[in-house]
Amino acid sequence: MTSQTTTPTAVDAAPAPARSRTYDVRTHGCQMNVHDSERLAGLLETAGYVDVSSLPEAERPEVADVVVFNTCAVRENADNKLYGNLGQLRPAKQKNPDMQIAVGGCMAQKDRGTIVQRAPWVDVVFGTHNIGSLPALLDRAAHNKKAEVEILESLEVFPSTLPTRRDSAYSAWVSISVGCNNTCTFCIVPSLRGKEQDRRPGEILAEIEALVAQGVVEVTLLGQNVNTYGVEFGDRLAFGKLLRACGEIEGLERVRFTSPHPAAFTEDVILAMAETPNVMPSLHMPLQSGSDKVLREMRRSYRSAKFLGIIENVRRHIPDAAITTDIIVGFPGETEEDFQGTLDVVRESRFSSAFTFQYSIRPGTPAATMEHQVPKAVVQERFERLIALQEEVSWAGNRALEGREVEVLVAPSEGRKDGETKRLSGRARDNRLVHFAVPEGAEVPRPGDMVTVEVTYGAPHHLVADSGVQGGTYAVRRTRGGDAWAALQDNPHGTGKPAVSLGMPSIGRPAAAPVAQGCSIA
Repeated sequence: MTSQTTTPTAVDAAPAPARSRTYDVRTHGCQMNVHDSERLAGLLETAGYVDVSSLPEAERPEVADVVVFNTCAVRENADNKLYGNLGQLRPAKQKNPDMQIAVGGCMAQKDRGTIVQRAPWVDVVFGTHNIGSLPALLDRAAHNKKAEVEILESLEVFPSTLPTRRDSAYSAWVSISVGCNNTCTFCIVPSLRGKEQDRRPGEILAEIEALVAQGVVEVTLLGQNVNTYGVEFGDRLAFGKLLRACGEIEGLERVRFTSPHPAAFTEDVILAMAETPNVMPSLHMPLQSGSDKVLREMRRSYRSAKFLGIIENVRRHIPDAAITTDIIVGFPGETEEDFQGTLDVVRESRFSSAFTFQYSIRPGTPAATMEHQVPKAVVQERFERLIALQEEVSWAGNRALEGREVEVLVAPSEGRKDGETKRLSGRARDNRLVHFAVPEGAEVPRPGDMVTVEVTYGAPHHLVADSGVQGGTYAVRRTRGGDAWAALQDNPHGTGKPAVSLGMPSIGRPAAAPVAQGCSIA
């Protein structure tokens, strides 16, 4: 019997470890979508995917292995934008058939199977009610080699039960409700997000407390209509109570919320804002139109006098409140007289800023089939007049703040020219954007820290605070939020974002058991 010996060669070396699959979540639309995208990122990370932006540039693939579009159906030309983006990815899909493309959010809920018909290279379509299904749908599509479309008609679990990868170490979104019970004729949201469903107050507060323990100093309460919170469990004062309970959470420095509806905005909420120190003096109050006739056609259950009464009451109790709004120009049947009514309300309300939109038809809404659609040229001319007026109002309001001290929550970057001007940026308590200068040799604040500065110039869309380099006020207060941000930057193997965490359940009528000590509502 003969024996053979073999000599190892380079070919026998152990194979290199496989690269983790990467993901890229691209978000369009409102704060709800931004928060949903944090959930999607958390789900993908939990399933073993890696955020493509977290890799060193030299290691990043040209296109992520999974690209997720979290879409909006409210913005004008949302569908054109989606299909344009999908078309740009088609060559990458042809080059790498294992790459996967998923479409979720409001456009997916609305268009459903149409997306795969128009873009057959899409692998997964999922709706607003089942974002938690994404990892399973991706696996199923890969296994079956065909597109998976899953759209649920109602919410099965509250999104806060899902894993979350937050973008910020010091600031967080907290959902208090989903869906909307209103029937505004221009809005498609209720048909895409469903009827309002409320979380239990104790669970909201428990989530906020958990976030604060992680270093969060600012939360924004989210709901399609936050001030009807409590409708599911029969407490019309629940939102004001929730704001007051947030004031009892030690370490929580700033509380914001969006968006309320003027028809349901009550005195108790104004008083809760005024009397709870960590609830910020900023309010987004959607006007939509200053014409009572148009408001009726929109099915907005308030009139201009009531709206102005709310604004007056807010300013009586919170004199420094910055009030922002939404306005639609050119709603079907809007006359010049109607538009003048809008301009009158804008002048009287003195909004610090406004999100202004030209009306555009949304298939599936009552307004889409209304007569007397306003010609585009007329809408454009009115829109430009509204922009000019609001710019004038905003600028006057910001100029009035010159010489006043403001406390700024520092952000990683909120100004496109910060690098050129050597300024840092952040938000004042009233949510105005502030660009401030750091004196040479002075302490440089971290994102999440607080800085007190004096406004030296009020521009139309922001404030400039160069007091520190002009010999005036400049004071840094380090916070736990800044500590949390710094800890993430110090991790050489980290992504610069907080670790994936779980939220709290759930929806429906509160249990009879008392909430944790210190919470004033059940």
